[in-house]
Amino acid sequence: MSLSIIVARASNGVIGNENRLIWHLSDDLKRFKALTMGHPIIMGRKTFESLPKVLPGRTHYVLTGNRQYKAPAGVLLFHTVEDLLAALPEGENFVIGGEHMYREMLPHADTLYITEVMKDYEGDAFFPPFDEKEWQLTEKTAGEGDIPHDFCTYKRK
Repeated sequence: MSLSIIVARASNGVIGNENRLIWHLSDDLKRFKALTMGHPIIMGRKTFESLPKVLPGRTHYVLTGNRQYKAPAGVLLFHTVEDLLAALPEGENFVIGGEHMYREMLPHADTLYITEVMKDYEGDAFFPPFDEKEWQLTEKTAGEGDIPHDFCTYKRK
């Protein structure tokens, strides 16, 4: 089983505000879809609730501490990180947010797909710091659009 994290973060580490994305980067959304299509996506309950709908072509794994929470049909619900990790299939699995999930899953991840947005934003959700000495930057590509950004891929050393 492979665990990848996919995130867009501002220069100051912000990833969202009031359970919403702050910026709209068309090429980032296309990259997200291309990378995650056909793979399981893992998220916290708040991130799941922020989605406009269940994303097609991907199995949704949702972690929540709320044992009364009812997810729509086809969404797999978990109450512990251990149970969630044990249920993941072989192949690449993607953690898509939010802040709490990134913090919990970062120690288990072997790949980071980070869109580095080269601007500071106000927000209430942050990507956790990670020791870059433990990771190797394997790819960096400039994004296109009004807001400068790079697509970076890191592999755990």
